[in-house]
Amino acid sequence: MRRSLLALAIPALYASMAFAGDAEIKAAQSSIDSQLKAFRAGDNAAAYSFAAPNVKRIFPTLENFMNMVTGAYQPVHQPRSYAFGKVQELSPTSIIQQVIIVGADGKDYEAVYTLELQPDGVFRITGVSLRAANSFST
Repeated sequence: MRRSLLALAIPALYASMAFAGDAEIKAAQSSIDSQLKAFRAGDNAAAYSFAAPNVKRIFPTLENFMNMVTGAYQPVHQPRSYAFGKVQELSPTSIIQQVIIVGADGKDYEAVYTLELQPDGVFRITGVSLRAANSFST
């Protein structure tokens, strides 16, 4: 009897762990999606709200932030389309998310986002690495 209960409990434990990871990943993806939608809509203040405190220290004003985004991250600023790729949960509070972007120029880009869960319960973007590429395997 004990073995059968244990056999039932272990898969349930793993399922709950996977579900918790899925929730964090979905929350992080929601932050990225919301920021990209805000950029598309021209709501730069909303897009800036998804930047983590470390980014806001480097770019303390919306104007500074937008100068950086429009200068170095044009595909992120005005994507034609995007899709989530590989994801890695480093911890329950730290996520790395690949986003495949088709830029306004029609070219493919890979954006790798790092996000951290903030004290207010929202995943905010701590950094983005962007590179152009011909094709991706996800």
